[in-house]
Amino acid sequence: MDFEEIYITYFRDIYLFILAMSKDAQIAEEITQETFFKALKNIDKFGHICSVKTWLCQIGKNTYLSYLEKQKHFAREDWKDVLENDRDGKDGRSPEALFLKKEEVLSLYKVLEVLREPYKEVFTLRIFGDLSFREIGEIFGRREGWARVTYHRAKLKIQETVRREEE
Repeated sequence: MDFEEIYITYFRDIYLFILAMSKDAQIAEEITQETFFKALKNIDKFGHICSVKTWLCQIGKNTYLSYLEKQKHFAREDWKDVLENDRDGKDGRSPEALFLKKEEVLSLYKVLEVLREPYKEVFTLRIFGDLSFREIGEIFGRREGWARVTYHRAKLKIQETVRREEE
């Protein structure tokens, strides 16, 4: 399969995978394009130990995580600007909007923070990445059953944490 066929075959899947994680069509488009660019540059390193789709998902996930790290830096700069200048951030977001966004992100991270690896990543790949258990198993070099059990255990830990916080 040549790279053009790979692009045509998997573009939509990778785009939807990134969209599920980012919840933003523009970001998903950019990350998907960057994913295929990286894949093209590294096609000779693809070892066929997993499916092409799984390989592309790994690249996409890592690209998205790198993007988030960069955004954390920019978000800190936005907050610094708002606090120092007592006005809207550089992109026009009000301090209230920044606060609400930060609260949403914090509550999500609090729930996911209780999970150790690999539970956190398996849960994230299944829920946000919409990957099958087989694909998750391939990413970790494990079997589908391992991915199912790990996901189930992660879900139980999250439910337990939420129950404790509600009490």
